This record gives sequence, C-alpha cells and structure tokens, in this order.
Amino acid sequence: MGRITVRRPVLRLSTTGTRGRRPDTLAVEEPLEIRVSGRPLTLTMRTPGDDFDLVTGFLAAEGVIAGPADVAALRYCADTLEQNTLDVVLAPGVPEPAAGLARAFATTSACGVCGKSSIEALAADRRHDVAADPVRVRADVLAALPDRLRAAQRVFDRTGGLHAAGLFDAAGEPLAVREDVGRHNAVDKVVGWALRDGRLPLRGHVLMVSGRASFELTQKAAQAGIPVLAAVSAPSSLAVDLAADAGLTLVGFLRGETMNVYTGAERIVT
Repeated sequence: MGRITVRRPVLRLSTTGTRGRRPDTLAVEEPLEIRVSGRPLTLTMRTPGDDFDLVTGFLAAEGVIAGPADVAALRYCADTLEQNTLDVVLAPGVPEPAAGLARAFATTSACGVCGKSSIEALAADRRHDVAADPVRVRADVLAALPDRLRAAQRVFDRTGGLHAAGLFDAAGEPLAVREDVGRHNAVDKVVGWALRDGRLPLRGHVLMVSGRASFELTQKAAQAGIPVLAAVSAPSSLAVDLAADAGLTLVGFLRGETMNVYTGAERIVT
C-alpha cells in the first residue's frame, strides 16, 4: 500500500487477562498543502493517494474551477519533502481565489464548509440546477449501495480507519470509490476524478458516503450537480435544509432494507 498504510506495534489486551504484542496496520494521515500559482491556499490532513483528484474536487466545491479546461497544470513541488505540497496552475482567464479565501479554510481532516457562512451564499455560487434533474432511483438499488461501497474499501479492510465515498449510476453500478481519513476528502477525490474525466455536472448519479451526511458533504454534492446523496448514518439539520433548498434528494440511515428520506422523496421509486 506504500504511503497509504503503515505498521506499528501494539499491545493486545483482553478482559480475560490475555495479552500479547503484535504489529497493527494503520491508515496514514499526512498534511497536504494546496498552492495556486505558487501561493499557499490551504492545508488539509489526508490519506496520501489520488491527490490530483482531491485538489481538483476541492477547488470545484469552492467554485474556483468548473471543468478540466480550467486547470493548466497540477504538480508536486520539488522544494518540499515527500509529496505533500501540490501546486495548481489555472488556465488563462480563470480568476485565482481571492486572497482572503485562504484565511477561511480549516486545516484539519474534518474541514467544515470552508468560509461559506449561509445557505444563501452557497445558492449564489451554485453552478448546476440539481432540482431539475429528473432521475429516479429504485429503493432496492439504494439499499444495496452500502454493501457495494464496503466491498470496494480495500484499505478499510486492513485498517478500519478510513471514510469512503462512492459514485454510482442510477442502476447502482459503481463508477468511482475513494477512501480517506477525512470524509470530505473522500468526496473531493470522487468529484475530482469526475471533473478531470470531463463528467461534471454529475446528473443522474448517486453519491454514497460511509458516515453521516453533513452540511459540507451536501454542499459538495450540490456543487457537483449530484441529485442524490445517501449515507449510512444521520444527516445534520443544516444538511437537510441545504438539500431542500438545492432540490437534492437526501437519504440517511441507509441500512438493510430501510432508509430515511429527508428531502426529494419523489426521486425514490418503491
């Protein structure tokens, strides 16, 4: 797995009194500094791998870029250790992020909504009309997605320590699955893959996430034009508000044969 996992010694204990030492496999967490034209923009904690997808997905979610033509070059900086600094060169004519934007970004693997202060502000930045997407998804197709996502989590099987996001078509076929210590990073990696492949907006698709449906994940789905967001756990109240405002279908507690549909129930076919 290279830099994605590492081995560390642990002491294994049980309540019956048994004990022993053994190596354990851990998911790697390292910083990634994102620069635009050589100027530092933000720092995020992530699991190495798919960094180009992560950065382009992040910039798409923040409204900096809209498609692959907006990026002239992506490259790791040679003046830094490892591959933990990535510079983005925007295409001619694409405005660079405002200088004040960098100060608004969080620096953890649990990044929030990165400077956006309200649903109204997000609506003003929205590039795609998610509400107009006519896609319909069968309930049994949705119910099968958690197992399909779990089956594709190769690193989680070894570590138990990563979030996952998967992009599926309306028939439940997986198109891309990414893992990361940060749930928002996993989504950025999926969206970045789609952007670099020229697939945005992602009309007719479903985004499946392994944890809860937070405000920032709902925002990222809406920015990518994804009409259906499904999660195995609960959404937040603000995520539901944002989904309703954007016309996005939000499904939570997707477990077994049951699910809670919080918004956009007309897209779910039983």
